[in-house]
Amino acid sequence: MKTLILAGGKGTRLWPLSRELMPKQFVRFLDYKSLFQKTVERALGFSRPAEIFVVTNWEYRFRVLDDLRELGVELPAENILLEPVGKNTLPAIYWGVKTIDEAFGDSVVAVLPSDHLIEVNEAYETAFASAEKLAKDYLVTFGIKPTRPHTGYGYIRPGEAIKEGEKVLGYTVAEFKEKPDLETAKKYVESGYYWNSGMFAFSTSLFLEEAEKHAPELVKAFEEESIEKVYELAPEISVDYGVMEKTDKAAVVPLNTYWNDLGSFDAIYEVLEKDEDGNAMRITSKNAYHIGVNSKNNLIISERLTATVGVEDLIIIDTDDALLVAKKGESQKVKEIYKVLKEKNDERAIVHRTAYRPWGSYTLLEEGERYKIKRLTVLPGKKLSLQMHYHRSEHWVVVRGTAKVRVGDREILLRPGESTFIPAGTVHRLENPGKVVLEVIETQIGEYLGEDDIVRFADDFGRK
Repeated sequence: MKTLILAGGKGTRLWPLSRELMPKQFVRFLDYKSLFQKTVERALGFSRPAEIFVVTNWEYRFRVLDDLRELGVELPAENILLEPVGKNTLPAIYWGVKTIDEAFGDSVVAVLPSDHLIEVNEAYETAFASAEKLAKDYLVTFGIKPTRPHTGYGYIRPGEAIKEGEKVLGYTVAEFKEKPDLETAKKYVESGYYWNSGMFAFSTSLFLEEAEKHAPELVKAFEEESIEKVYELAPEISVDYGVMEKTDKAAVVPLNTYWNDLGSFDAIYEVLEKDEDGNAMRITSKNAYHIGVNSKNNLIISERLTATVGVEDLIIIDTDDALLVAKKGESQKVKEIYKVLKEKNDERAIVHRTAYRPWGSYTLLEEGERYKIKRLTVLPGKKLSLQMHYHRSEHWVVVRGTAKVRVGDREILLRPGESTFIPAGTVHRLENPGKVVLEVIETQIGEYLGEDDIVRFADDFGRK
């Protein structure tokens, strides 16, 4: 079985933990592995690396590559598909399935979102084995047996049983249901409906046939030669709306294992361990911890000592540049905060103080009206692009490692304690030629200090 991993979502409901350039599939808020890495490990259970494909976007490609490198997994370059713009799940899945079909011929494909938490056990393996058997004749989705009424998930009403001998492999889909209100959700659970997991399995030929039948506009867009033109013409639509709810070949396989889409902080609270007062704590710094006095049933994710007194049912998310306090049960509305930040062009919707780049990372230490101070961390053997800024000058001080620096026509080596100055309008480049991590303190001074004030002349990573 081949695997298609969807890794393009923004995770706006988990701000400020996730940001536009660091969405939830790459954030390590549960343990030392990202949700994307956990998804890749699940995929390796039934696919070789050459059979795993990832649909993501230009901004996330290096996060994907870095996470794969940490796992020791190398995918062929052509297996990473970069969308020019996100247009929901149907264009992404269609492109991935079409690519797999062209590479391997008719194949069974498992489609996995990269931002779900799933327990892999015997029930999980049995469900995918059943789906693989059904995939030639059905577009299979996986249904999670509800643990309680939930208003944040779509539901599936199962129809007739599909059997192999006496063994039930799955059910036809009688109906897909949108996210309900609480009373309706209770009725769905009582009637034996499943949660819609957003995972699928089907043969490439059957999916392409059904897409041509039910989403002809999308199929026609993919006749264009460039993927940029394809996505310009393609409709923005989910695979559920575009195909699954229209086809008469949908089937659901029950997946009786732990599953959580981690789509809100309420969902994260469910996953984390609680203390005797029901407080779930995820401390993200070695010296941080929580002190609670008469505080119950709170979610606390913090980088520092956090103390609470007399509060209950709160969500407290503390990062180095933003603090979120919300009432449990209301965390789905966090995406409205993200929307306001975007309207205000506030960079905190997009990036954390620490931003990851293919060469390493930078951390914003301080900023004022006409200056910014950053710590640059450059990995061994990596270098920034050959670039120039119109509106700012930069001063670099090496604090660790050895820096190879080009300033105009000069090239120099700098060691800890040594520095150099780059005037505005000067072509320059920073490189780590050594075998240890390079750390540099960068002071920017100028009338405009935006990240878009950059002209690249050469770049190892293909950025423009």
